[in-house]
Amino acid sequence: MSLPIPSTIDQVTAGWLSQAMDIDVGDVSVAQIGEGIGVSSAVYRATLSGGGPDSVVVKLPALAEEAVFTSTMLRMYIREVRFFKELATKSPIRVPASYYGDVDEETSQFVQVMEDMGDLRIVDQNEGMSLADSQRAIDELARWHATWWNDCDELVENGSIVALTDPIYPAVLPVVFAEGWEKLNAEMTLDPSILQVGPGWSARMPGLLASLNGGHNTMCHGDYRADNLLFDAEGNVVLLDFQLTGQGSGAYDLAYMITQSLAPDMAGEHEADLFERYKAGLISSGVPEAQTEDLWDRYREAALFCLAYPVIASRGMDLNDERQFQLIDNMNTRFARAVDQLNLADLM
Repeated sequence: MSLPIPSTIDQVTAGWLSQAMDIDVGDVSVAQIGEGIGVSSAVYRATLSGGGPDSVVVKLPALAEEAVFTSTMLRMYIREVRFFKELATKSPIRVPASYYGDVDEETSQFVQVMEDMGDLRIVDQNEGMSLADSQRAIDELARWHATWWNDCDELVENGSIVALTDPIYPAVLPVVFAEGWEKLNAEMTLDPSILQVGPGWSARMPGLLASLNGGHNTMCHGDYRADNLLFDAEGNVVLLDFQLTGQGSGAYDLAYMITQSLAPDMAGEHEADLFERYKAGLISSGVPEAQTEDLWDRYREAALFCLAYPVIASRGMDLNDERQFQLIDNMNTRFARAVDQLNLADLM
């Protein structure tokens, strides 16, 4: 008999965890974590007594209906569970150990129980990444992309990841983008650079995604940003959140990290050097240099696409909450820097 998938955190009991993890859990206490950081899932730390680890992290669908809708339509919960079941052992970057995961692929109801990495160093995305952390994260990203370079077709065919050219994106993104765009314009003051590209973004989006998956591709993490990166005592990266894994240009992850996780001054000063560092990392990991020649064009296209993240995420966020407002405001400010310095309006 299969274990039922909890629909609320109250159903993640000591008995349920005992069966899921095949250990004897005597008692469990649960607290929500990551509020204002993760918007597509509800994340909890479960402190255990009895056998096994002292604590685990439990992920369930988001509490906001708007976030659940988007996550379900984009098969995000399915992707995360399948990553841990099928792909985690191949990752060149350390990821949390999975203790249990299950998803109903008809409804996208899911649960993921995994190693608690809370003792590692966290970088607040609102503060922005340091240069040293950015360099280490980019070195690891190059290794990740080299691992799956031109080797994702089967993963797309079996549904483990979703190609950037999947029809679901042009079907869903314009709808949720329009809702987020209306909310942001009503509740925030947007930079003129954002207002320059935002109204035409949905019409441009299919072409951007086609280009970002039209050449040499790899498995993109899809949400490679500061809040999903932890650092151990030696500075090594631990990677979280695998709900947006997909097939596309490696420049997609790179542009998202640099344009959204670095403060504008930091990004502006070091963007070119970090881009070259990434290319060198790919080549040193075995990617032919000739297959990296178009990455700067893909980088700029990916940077333009990245307006999707703050706009769509805002739908499921409470912009009266200081942390959530600051996160979206910072992402918008950083995107505006990219529009100006990378001449992204020219791509519209």
